[in-house]
Amino acid sequence: MNVREILKKYAAGDRDFSGLNLAEVNLSAANLSGANLSEVNLSVANLSGANLSGANLSRAKLNVARLSGANISKANLIQASLNVTNLIRADLRRANLTQAALIRAELIRAELSGATLKEANLSGADLREAALRQAILSRATLSEANLRGAFLTASILEGTNLNKADLNRADLSDSNIREADLRQANLSFANLSGADLSRANLRWADLSGADLRWANLSDAKLSGANLMGADLSHANLHNASLVHADLTQASLIKVDWIGADLSGATMTGAKLYAVSRFGLKTTGITCEWVDLSPEGDRSEIFYLSSEGLQKFFNATQPTVQITIDAPLDLNANLALASSYYQIAHIYPVICKAPSLEIGARKTTITFTIDSNLDLFTLAYFAILPFKDSGITHQNILAIINTLQSQEIQNVGSKEQMQIRQLIINLHQAIDRINATEPSNLAPKLIEPVDFFQAPTHTVITNSSDQKLALYYHPAFGKSWMNQSNLGGRSKNKSLQTPEATLPSVNEVMEFITGFDYVRQSP
Repeated sequence: MNVREILKKYAAGDRDFSGLNLAEVNLSAANLSGANLSEVNLSVANLSGANLSGANLSRAKLNVARLSGANISKANLIQASLNVTNLIRADLRRANLTQAALIRAELIRAELSGATLKEANLSGADLREAALRQAILSRATLSEANLRGAFLTASILEGTNLNKADLNRADLSDSNIREADLRQANLSFANLSGADLSRANLRWADLSGADLRWANLSDAKLSGANLMGADLSHANLHNASLVHADLTQASLIKVDWIGADLSGATMTGAKLYAVSRFGLKTTGITCEWVDLSPEGDRSEIFYLSSEGLQKFFNATQPTVQITIDAPLDLNANLALASSYYQIAHIYPVICKAPSLEIGARKTTITFTIDSNLDLFTLAYFAILPFKDSGITHQNILAIINTLQSQEIQNVGSKEQMQIRQLIINLHQAIDRINATEPSNLAPKLIEPVDFFQAPTHTVITNSSDQKLALYYHPAFGKSWMNQSNLGGRSKNKSLQTPEATLPSVNEVMEFITGFDYVRQSP
């Protein structure tokens, strides 16, 4: 069947051309919209500028065909062969290319937004500046494909093979790239903000200058990756492998990377403001200096000695620990959980459940936190359910007042900044508590429980593993001697609230200065 016969039949309303051999045919600018061209052989055919929108081209052969500028939107191309096909500037929006073969196809500036390319083979394809917004490319093969400047916003690339692909300056923001293979891929200056790269394989990938803000890289493999100058602010790097990765001058502001392996990594000049430094593997790390300024503007540069380096990157997790001189029973446990649930509504930092260690005579409640600067505030909230909250609060406020005294005005600028932030955080907490109905913070008791009346001991521990006792009840550890034969706790005067005993100014300042293991440039 020649071109004239095909167009005549189409004009007469015939749409079924399935199975025909139309190799090398010239159908440029032809209108075959909605036609059934399944299993048709159109190899080396000229279809440039043709209208094939909504056409059925499933299992069709279009190898080495010319489809530049063609309208193939919403077409069915399932299992079609388009190897080495010219699809430059073609419109393939919402087309179905599931399991299609597009090996070394030319798709420069092609429009593929909303297209389905599940398990398609695009090895070596040229997709420079192609639009693939919200495209589905799960488990597709794009190894060694050229995607420079491509638009893949909110696309699905889960399990996709992008080994050695060129994604320089590509936009992959908010994309699902979970478990994708990106080994040795070029992602320099790519936009990956908000992308999900969990469990992705990025070994030896080039991510220099890439935007990875708020990206999820948990359990990702980044060994040997180049992240020089990359922006990883607020990124999730939980348990990520960054062995021998280059993070020189990378922005890691407020990154979450507990469990990350940084063995042999280079981190000189990294921006590390508000970053936790515990739960990391840092053997053989190289880092001459870090930027701890809030804006990453080098206004607070700190140099690290070889000894200080390991201490800096192996901090302990700050904790607030309250020990109660009484065992925790079921009623007390329910009341405690209810209280902390209510407290979490006004102080979200406490939303993570504490660990409980319950003994025959004592109960220890431990809260973990990422920032030293919130330790006093967390303690202020954590003690709220207990009778000792009043005296503990007095101690905390007295300590804060001590920090504002003239005795410590000669401390360094960094310590002064930390003290100011501690004071701000605490006063904001007090304002929240004062604005809350007291009954919303009190334990909801089924029946009277002595647990909340028992003596307590409150200790905070900073990231340098230094402890500071905020309150220690004098009767702590002695009340068991006054128990009745029925096991009830005595209500004698030994359990009445005593006067506060404060830590010394030196103890407090040593605790504050222990927030960071760094030394400033001389």
